[in-house]
Amino acid sequence: MIPEQRQKELLRLLRTAGVLSIRDITELLRVSYMTVRRDISNLEASGHVVAVQGGVRLAENSGTQPPAERSSRSQLSLQHKRAVGELAAALVEDGMVVFLDAGIICELVVPFLAARKGITVVTNSYYAAAALFDYPQIETIHTGGTIDVDSRSSSGPFAAATLSSVNLDLCFLSTQAWDVEHGVTTTSAETVLLERAALDAASLGVLLAGSENFGSLERFNIVPLAKLHAIVTDSALAEPTRHAIQDLGVGIHIAEI
Repeated sequence: MIPEQRQKELLRLLRTAGVLSIRDITELLRVSYMTVRRDISNLEASGHVVAVQGGVRLAENSGTQPPAERSSRSQLSLQHKRAVGELAAALVEDGMVVFLDAGIICELVVPFLAARKGITVVTNSYYAAAALFDYPQIETIHTGGTIDVDSRSSSGPFAAATLSSVNLDLCFLSTQAWDVEHGVTTTSAETVLLERAALDAASLGVLLAGSENFGSLERFNIVPLAKLHAIVTDSALAEPTRHAIQDLGVGIHIAEI
């Protein structure tokens, strides 16, 4: 990539993460330390970012600072999340219609879809929809619905109605809470409505979930793990847990870094 393209991609990544370390950026953009430092210097001079110890963050006046809660969450095992997103994208075949749920991991699937031909992505995430602007060859449908400002996503009956009118090949769910006994759970009843509609519309349901969220439980049930086709997670998930998932008859894909 030329410097302008690279700096645009760095800003896009920062809109997702809020703050990134220099090491994260060199790995995500596959460039040298000095190249990253030059890009940061140029973006800082233009007022888009602020250099911090060991990394960089979006400038507060950039107008694109993500909510503090999301910014904090996005720093948890960012490389693991990216690896999960890359492995999940490998499940997508040319011509598929794919649902991308709201969530950092699902958004990180987007760049790895660029080589697919004739795919359509349906999403309730405004972050994912914005990321897809960079890939005009991918047909994109946003569900609409009730907006959740904190997560920059939508849900509820209007979003569910959109999903009920689409035939999905693959549904990628994300979650902040999952375990073997209770499955995928959430804090929001409207999220339940949307994600069940996505699963009902899809031939295959796949959970994209970080190991750091395993063992968490929220008040509303979305789906038992046994009703999913597969789970894509990272290599930090304990071996006994992997075996317990396989015993349910669910495929498990482990993203290695």
